[in-house]
Amino acid sequence: METVRNPQAIVPLTTERLLLHPLGVVEAERIVAQEPGAGDRWAEGYPGDADVAVAGRVLDRAAAHGGPGAFGAYEIRLREDGVAVGGIGFHGPPDAERYVTVGYGLVPGVRGRGYATEALRALLAHARKQGIAGAKGDADLGNAASQRVMEAAGMRCTGEDERVRCYRVEFTPTA
Repeated sequence: METVRNPQAIVPLTTERLLLHPLGVVEAERIVAQEPGAGDRWAEGYPGDADVAVAGRVLDRAAAHGGPGAFGAYEIRLREDGVAVGGIGFHGPPDAERYVTVGYGLVPGVRGRGYATEALRALLAHARKQGIAGAKGDADLGNAASQRVMEAAGMRCTGEDERVRCYRVEFTPTA
């Protein structure tokens, strides 16, 4: 059985159009305060309520464990200009079955361009390289766009309840 790798720090991830920038304590503090720093470039609508909540969890995790570890949160930035347009990341470390739970969101002004799918594919590839067995996620029943993102990234629907549709992907071990 392959074990989960445990690097000390969350690493940046790059795609064709995006930079997934690790959300550290300094950035998380600014997001919680909703006050950009001198070098921050935030799209209209960023940070949203979910981004603020995630940043709060980053701060809590850092206080309890000294940092996010390999399974933290990322700010989604456009590579062309560095503007932050949303967030993506893991809800925490892998569970007992070596699965991680993922979540993501974009500001309304950039939705429908494939950024969420591109970012999720990168995040899932990173999780796989870390020795994770798979990933889980969910979307509100009325959120067809988020459901399409997970399906396009290779996740499959595993069921639903009165509120959400659940998705999952299993990874084959890396050689």
